Amino acid sequence: MPHDIVNGHIGHHHHHPHDHNHSHDPDHLHSHLKPEDEAAELQVLATQFIDGFVHAADKTAYLRLAGVPFEKPGKGGETALKLVDVELKTDWQVGTASPSFGSRELSHLPYPGSMVQERTNMSLVYVSMDAKETVDIRNFIAERQHT
Repeated sequence: MPHDIVNGHIGHHHHHPHDHNHSHDPDHLHSHLKPEDEAAELQVLATQFIDGFVHAADKTAYLRLAGVPFEKPGKGGETALKLVDVELKTDWQVGTASPSFGSRELSHLPYPGSMVQERTNMSLVYVSMDAKETVDIRNFIAERQHT
């Protein structure tokens, strides 16, 4: 047990329980991010995933290495859904709009050129004879992180 010498006296460190919403078993060594930090981390991971996919010489191999399922069960035990497309969508944020005080009109703030930001997102498209399901890559990554 560690000891501290304070004002000439040896003190002992004691573990005091602290209130959190999760248990502290000996294997509990991971940290917890604030929701806004988790969102930022997820965006970084998604951006890197998309960049890797775009530059991969073999797109199918990249998806397999990343653990993307090429088939998944349909809802309610229906026939399996098959991965058929990977969609990339790029948006350019050129401004913001927010509610104006005391008006139904939006307050619009266009960005100067240096503030315009590109946002690319990826979706995995699964189909069966009866259904189509689109999975946002950020949801796929988030589920992988929590398993």
